[in-house]
Amino acid sequence: MRDAPLRIGHLSTFYHTSFILEGVDWLQKEGLDVQWRLFASGPDIVKAFEGGMIDLGYLGLPPAVVGIARGVPIKCVAGGHVEGTVMIAQAEYLGLEELGSIDEVLKQFDGKAIGTPPKGSIHDVIARDIVRESGYDIEVKNYQWADFVLEAITDRELPAAIGTPPLAVASRRFANTKIVVPPSKLWPYNPSYGILVSASLMRDDDTVIKFLQQHERACAFVREDPHAAARIVSRLVQTVDPEYVLETYKVSPKYCAALPSQYVQSTMVFVKVLKDMSYISRLLPEKEIFEHRFIRKAHPGRPHYDDGIA
Repeated sequence: MRDAPLRIGHLSTFYHTSFILEGVDWLQKEGLDVQWRLFASGPDIVKAFEGGMIDLGYLGLPPAVVGIARGVPIKCVAGGHVEGTVMIAQAEYLGLEELGSIDEVLKQFDGKAIGTPPKGSIHDVIARDIVRESGYDIEVKNYQWADFVLEAITDRELPAAIGTPPLAVASRRFANTKIVVPPSKLWPYNPSYGILVSASLMRDDDTVIKFLQQHERACAFVREDPHAAARIVSRLVQTVDPEYVLETYKVSPKYCAALPSQYVQSTMVFVKVLKDMSYISRLLPEKEIFEHRFIRKAHPGRPHYDDGIA
């Protein structure tokens, strides 16, 4: 049994399994003493790893890759969710269904700004990449917390934003916005979050495998009984109702702990984009980013991302 507490860094993104596992006793029943710590963004979790403050973290793969490239000793040992980035806009703008292409959607914002979470987050990288590819004069404006993006949208300081499914649901509720590019179309199979562990924790196979088994159990819980999962999250968070959580699950319904080839390949495309954008100085090989041995034991079956939710 592990002597020290397992220190876990997570985000306020409540469709991550952190909010299930913190709300139930599954980890404790496995003999794991867990300390949860909330961070504003993926880059902040990478800094926490760098400072030796956490052992395991929930974050998008782009900020993890940036950290690995600068020598932070972490690797991705499991997935969690794909296609967790969505583009929203004020109600007067047209979406992909009406316009037929992402380029035509972006054209509406030529000479304007769109908001995203902090620089280096997966949402920031996707936003900057599609803006760069479009060639339009669109400012990508970063905010330290996703809540600040919501405030800017609500106050109509921004015509559009690229961020998480919870941002899409909240802005639809409070600012009458709409989804103009859904997660599955913005960047298919993008690795919205994975489980990253420190080099020291990777020497503790038993702890990592026990955690990942419960992580996949929580992913399956979201897939198979999203109403019950939403109630647990709502009870823990206290600021959102179960219907809000359930709506978030439905916006982006692909949950699993596996690391299938599509997840890895999408990450490797991000590596090239990060290099092209000068976020990293070299192209990292897959073996520097991923360690597959734990998830093969914790979740040996087929991936479940495409199963969606019940």
